Amino acid sequence: MPGRMMPPRILNPRAVPVTGTDAHLPSLDAASLSAQALRERLSRMQGWSPEIHGDGRLSERTPAAAAVLVPLVERDDGLHVLLTQRAAHLRDHAGQISFPGGRAEDYDADAAATALREAEEEVGLARNHVEVIGQLPVYTTVTQFVVTPVVGLVRPPFALSIDRSEVDEAFEVPLHFLMSPGNHRRHVMSFEGGQRQFLSMPWRTADEQREYFIWGATAAMLRNLYRLLIT
Repeated sequence: MPGRMMPPRILNPRAVPVTGTDAHLPSLDAASLSAQALRERLSRMQGWSPEIHGDGRLSERTPAAAAVLVPLVERDDGLHVLLTQRAAHLRDHAGQISFPGGRAEDYDADAAATALREAEEEVGLARNHVEVIGQLPVYTTVTQFVVTPVVGLVRPPFALSIDRSEVDEAFEVPLHFLMSPGNHRRHVMSFEGGQRQFLSMPWRTADEQREYFIWGATAAMLRNLYRLLIT
């Protein structure tokens, strides 16, 4: 009996047509995006279910536990999200924008331990600068990683030391930009037998010299955080 046909991978997400944005959804005010507001909302997760549970199955790989740190840096103008661009030579999600994180190891006590260890290894973010304030529900990637997003507040000043074998660079995006639904773009890729859909949140630097194309699992987890904050 022939195996189940897998949907095609998205190799060039920028080229996939945009079908619209979500500007019609409720906006969040500054008070809802404060460190205290997030701390309180994440402490009341019981009964809440995310909008997006995963990317869909595109691999026969055995599922593996993983965790990412969603680092919310406390700046004078509000919270900023620390993101990374993965190294281009990596096997999984090469070159993509992601949170620091990776596969869980047997010696990790829990998902928070995995996320903090990976952030320290990938970008040199010392765990004594991070206050873990909660977790979002697990998210399953196309590569069959079952990822727990661990949300942490990051206290400056801190210095990063990037592991170039895993990460090309680290950068920050204002949380209010990522939590503004008008910046959430919907893409649809059609193929024989179906469609694949995903979100993107392209962010341009203040000098307009660079655009970071945030999409896929990272955008979906950020969207789940937005949904949590408006409920």
